[in-house]
Amino acid sequence: MSEAIDTVVEQPVVLDPYTVPIEKVDAGRGELFFRDAQWPHFKRLREEDPVHFLEESPFGPYWSVTKYHDIKHVDMHHEIFSSAQGISIFDAAADFRTPMFIAMDPPMHDVQRKAVAPVAGPRNLAALEPTIRERVCAILDALPRNETFNWVDKVSIELTTQMLATLFDFPFEERSKLTRWSDVATNGPGSGIVNSVEERRAELLQCLMRFTELWHERAARPEPGSDLISMLAHGEATRDMVSRPMEYLGNLMLLIVGGNDTTRNSISGGVLALNQNPAEYQKLRDDPGLIPNMVAEIIRWQTPLTHMRRTALVDTELGGKVIKAGDKVVMWYVSGNRDPEAFENPDAFVIDRPNARSHMSFGFGIHRCMGNRVGEMQLRVLWEEIMKRFSKVEVVGEPVRTRHVFIRGFTELPVRLIAK
Repeated sequence: MSEAIDTVVEQPVVLDPYTVPIEKVDAGRGELFFRDAQWPHFKRLREEDPVHFLEESPFGPYWSVTKYHDIKHVDMHHEIFSSAQGISIFDAAADFRTPMFIAMDPPMHDVQRKAVAPVAGPRNLAALEPTIRERVCAILDALPRNETFNWVDKVSIELTTQMLATLFDFPFEERSKLTRWSDVATNGPGSGIVNSVEERRAELLQCLMRFTELWHERAARPEPGSDLISMLAHGEATRDMVSRPMEYLGNLMLLIVGGNDTTRNSISGGVLALNQNPAEYQKLRDDPGLIPNMVAEIIRWQTPLTHMRRTALVDTELGGKVIKAGDKVVMWYVSGNRDPEAFENPDAFVIDRPNARSHMSFGFGIHRCMGNRVGEMQLRVLWEEIMKRFSKVEVVGEPVRTRHVFIRGFTELPVRLIAK
């Protein structure tokens, strides 16, 4: 979600981390994630140097924190490790900063998050579930039979885009713009999404203009609605946010990407995981009651956001290393979710894993993902309806992954449906 995405040029990556000294191991490369080749890098770091300083990288010097309990320590101590300098490994461009509440420290973080938190509250979730189920059923019933299609486009993107339109009360006929803006927010030139820094900025400003129109429309209503824009426009601490357009844009990007990429890539990741682990798929057929626990295991196994970044506010010690004030600290959730000290046989996909819900994909502490229950509900409802209709969603070709160090996801997943 950072503008500096546009300026990072990938250098040739080392695919085998054991060919270089430990101090040169660099897991933060999009090419590794595109090839799904990051795992040995994180394994070596966990085993040999779990709090690892890399002096030279495309993102400047930074610390990699790769073990579960160390990551949790950083995430839980916001008074030591600040979010205010950004939440990703990228550094924001000075001339296009987009503040957002996840990249703020208390008290500003707390008041802005509080304004939109009701959208993911129990009452609103209960009201949303029938709508989600209706839309899931419509999407599944319209899928092609007896032919190969891209699951990412037909299901993962379509379902999450419809959900985003609902959460924002965004014009349903314009909902494809939300997917486009999410992709633009997380990608730069060379990604195939946009061709230049200028094109990316122009599209994000179009997003801002459209949502500013919606803000004024919602603010003029005497009573706030239950959508995110109404909550911001009527919130005591956020009702003047529209006068700070880059902050408004930053929070829009946060809510759009948070509501889109994480669920979208877990939807595709779950289909792939079950196909790669046929015994687990059979376990699911035998007992669909495992779906809620399976949802947690999918999110652990996929880890759709690979990391979060913090900046040390003071000199501190972690894992026997001294981290200096001002240092960039990257918490690799994707590594913590594969830490054998936290999960038995962590590289296995096990749908009845007893502690699947202990995954760290949503983070910990004050910045824990606000929409985690919304995403879990979409996945649960989707798999409940899939199991009513199909004996298998069969992957029939190689997935195409995102070439991205922040978003771990897919652009293509060719499948065929096998009816019950």
